[in-house]
Amino acid sequence: MDNIKFDEATQKELATFLEREQAQARINSTVHNLTSMCWDKCVTGTPGSRFARGEESCLLNCVDRFMDTSLFIIKTIESQRPQQS
Repeated sequence: MDNIKFDEATQKELATFLEREQAQARINSTVHNLTSMCWDKCVTGTPGSRFARGEESCLLNCVDRFMDTSLFIIKTIESQRPQQS
């Protein structure tokens, strides 16, 4: 492959694009994991046109707890960033 040299502005644009794409991939992965985890935990029977009463509340609670935990982890990591500098 040829060595292609990009100017600084193009390099910055590519880096920003890659960061956004990686962030989107992480979000997609998180949503997939959340869906799989909560589905396996909460949906006990064969799904029909509606969830059973217990399944629906379990799914809502599972998503809420997952979001709470994720936000806690993000806040904890962000609070530790200045200390690492």
